[in-house]
Amino acid sequence: MNNTVEIVNADVMEWFNRSKDVVFHLSFLDPPFNQGKDYRFFEDNLSHEEYWGWIEKVLAETYERTVEGGAIYFMQREKNTEFVLSALRETGWSFQNLIIWRKKTSAVPVSTRFGKQFQIIAYSIKGEKSRVFNRLRIQPPLPPDYKYDRETGIFVTDVWDDIRELTSGYFAGDEAIRSENGERFHKQQAPIALLLRIIMSSSNVGDMVFDPFAGTGTTLAVAQQLKRNSIGIDIDPDNVKLIQRRLKEHRHSDDISKYFDYYRYTDGLASILGMEGTQDTNRPKSKQATLFEK
Repeated sequence: MNNTVEIVNADVMEWFNRSKDVVFHLSFLDPPFNQGKDYRFFEDNLSHEEYWGWIEKVLAETYERTVEGGAIYFMQREKNTEFVLSALRETGWSFQNLIIWRKKTSAVPVSTRFGKQFQIIAYSIKGEKSRVFNRLRIQPPLPPDYKYDRETGIFVTDVWDDIRELTSGYFAGDEAIRSENGERFHKQQAPIALLLRIIMSSSNVGDMVFDPFAGTGTTLAVAQQLKRNSIGIDIDPDNVKLIQRRLKEHRHSDDISKYFDYYRYTDGLASILGMEGTQDTNRPKSKQATLFEK
């Protein structure tokens, strides 16, 4: 099966206005967080009303084009949790889980509150029942107080503390995309492992995955390897050029196969990965997964 990848340099609302017939099965939203960052093509210091009004428009347009039972994963700062849930509710989405993505870096210190160490990902669907939800099993390292290994792994829960972020100044390995001067191209680049889990959980081979704020193209890079179709929108032409190069180069650091063993106890894994008919894909025999590499 040949999957399609569409990368568009556009303002997302303008793109919605001229793209009425497209249909989504899964969307991932990781928008600018309105923190006053210096984006070349986006005003990141809007009033509260302007920002969340704009977010609701994006959510509503995405909802309109999503199939019944289709899913959305909306990532944001923990301080904005109430606004995220409100925006999803007001635009018709049915809330399913509030995922806590716990970072592996030390907590950001705050003088009057507990330090911050996580982001939220709100998982919601269109309608009352999800059309796809693959219950993933993982095999993380055994905690120190456990005596016996798990024979069939454990189900993924709503706390994701096993995926390393690509934070600037911390371990990012070869996955972090860098400019010619060695600087990070995008300080908020999403890790391959994060989008792998989302796309595996809430889509099938051949589905359409949508990312309206494509950034460095991690969503598209993962969707392509999982034989999903994808559409990515980004307002910055340099981001679009980067994504195009990234998808053509097929970097070793973007290869999702290194994570397959970590999910080896998942029922129907070969089908989820689009590898049915290949030998022994449901129980890969590679070394322990690399989510925990130092």
